[in-house]
Amino acid sequence: TFTEIDMSEVAALRKRYQKDFTETHGGTKLGFMSFFAGAVARALVRFPVLNAYIDGDEAVYRRYANLGIAVTTDKGLVVPVIKEAESLSFANIEQQVADFAKRAREARLVREDLAGASFNITNGGIFGSLLSTPLLSPKQSGVLGLHAIKERPVAVDGQVVIRPMMYAALSYDHRLVDGKEAVSFLRTIKELVEDPARLLLDV
Repeated sequence: TFTEIDMSEVAALRKRYQKDFTETHGGTKLGFMSFFAGAVARALVRFPVLNAYIDGDEAVYRRYANLGIAVTTDKGLVVPVIKEAESLSFANIEQQVADFAKRAREARLVREDLAGASFNITNGGIFGSLLSTPLLSPKQSGVLGLHAIKERPVAVDGQVVIRPMMYAALSYDHRLVDGKEAVSFLRTIKELVEDPARLLLDV
């Protein structure tokens, strides 16, 4: 299932607080991925079926949100895992995203960094992709695909305005997840990213 996300508020927040955030958190820059990782972690708590998987004849539900974040390196794609993301602060998530990306490029990730993901996030937008269907990994019931941010005309309060928009795609295991849950999960992510203050205030 697909949706489009208005990235205006995230862009404004990054522009306003980038310098302060970087200085406060040891040089870590405020990126886009942490907003989505935080939103996914919150949404997985609300919709635990997207954090489950099928094992034989049983559905196994996890009590933690281990987020696999796809990172591109010279040797291909790797997916380091942010463990128990639902219990981390926004800054902690951003620091882990930045650290994984740096160590992935330097080929310094270890096996433990790549193990145990319960839900993956991939970003084809870094290659210019506007829309795609991400593939499920084993022992997961959902994966979120992010895409390029492009300025597009959209209708807001009866007016046509230009906004930075992104398409997001959710692939899911229909044996566990029905359409209503999938759409509600993706809508929750959209709502949190479009109003990022809710992520920071935990409301």
